[in-house]
Amino acid sequence: MPTLFSWACSATPVFPGFFALILLVFVISIASNTIMIILIHMDSRLHTPMYYLLSQLSLMDILYISTIVPKMLVDQMVGQRAISFAGCTAQHFIYLTLAGAEFFLLGLMSYDRYVAICNPLRYPVLMSRKVWLLIVVAAWLGGSIDGFLLTPVTMQFPFCASREINHFFCEVPALLKLSCTDTSAYETAMYVCCIMMLLIPFSVISASYTRILITVYRMSEAEGRRKAVATCSSHMMVVSLFYGAAMYSYVLPHSYHTPEKDKAVSAFYTILTPLLNPLIYSLRNKDVTGALKKALGMCLSSGSVSTF
Repeated sequence: MPTLFSWACSATPVFPGFFALILLVFVISIASNTIMIILIHMDSRLHTPMYYLLSQLSLMDILYISTIVPKMLVDQMVGQRAISFAGCTAQHFIYLTLAGAEFFLLGLMSYDRYVAICNPLRYPVLMSRKVWLLIVVAAWLGGSIDGFLLTPVTMQFPFCASREINHFFCEVPALLKLSCTDTSAYETAMYVCCIMMLLIPFSVISASYTRILITVYRMSEAEGRRKAVATCSSHMMVVSLFYGAAMYSYVLPHSYHTPEKDKAVSAFYTILTPLLNPLIYSLRNKDVTGALKKALGMCLSSGSVSTF
C-alpha cells in the first residue's frame, strides 16, 4: 500500500476569506510574472541581458508558486489534507530545484549589475549572449543538482505511522521530523550544503556590490549616482527578501524555530515573494513601466479600431 502523508496542522484553515486571499495572491503572482515575461520578449528596448535574466526569474517564480499553492487550494476546496508519497516527493524535488536555481540566479544577476556600472564600455563583451545564457544554464543546473542530491536521501528515511506533516507542503525540516530513525548526521550534512549554497551566491553578491559602491562613491555627477543606485536597489530588495527567509529556515539553529514561525516564514518566501518580485522590478523601473504603457496603448488602439 503506498505511503500517504497528511497535514497534521494545515496552514490552510477552511474559511472562505483565507481561500479567496490565497487565490488572489496566486492569480496576481501568475499574471504579473507572465506579463513581465511577455513584455521583455515583445519590447525591443528590454532585449538586454538584465531583462532576459529577469524573465528567467519570473519563470522560476511562476513554477515556484505553482508547486505549492494549487495543492493548498484544492485541499481546502475538497476538505482533504493528504498527499501521496509520490506527490510529496515530486513537490519536494521541484521546490528544492527552483529554490536552488533562484539562489544562484540572484547571485549571478549581481555580476550583471557590476559589469553595467563598473565596466559599462565592456558590457556588450562581458555580458554577451553566450555569457548570459551560461548564467541561466548554471542557475538551473545548480538548482537541479540540489534537488537530485537531497530528495532521494530525504525520502528514503523510514517514516513513523502517523505521517502527519506539521506544515502546508513537503519541506525538508518538516519531513525529517517524521523519521523513525536518527537523522542528525544527514541534517548536519544538509546544513553544510545549505550554507555553501547560500555562501557562494552571497559571496558573488557581496564582491559585486562592494565594487559597485566604490564606483558609485567615486562618481562626480549626482545623476549618475542616482541611476546607479536605482539600478541596483530593486535587485538588493529581492535578494534581501529571499535570502533572509532562507537563512532563517535553513541556517538558524533549531532553538530559534517553532512550527508556527516556520510556516509563516515558508509562506512568505514561497507565496509572497513570487508576488513581490515583479512588483518591485516593474514599479521601480521606468523601462518596464514604459513597455507596459506602450503595450496597453497598442491594445486600446487595436480595440478602438476593431469596434469602429
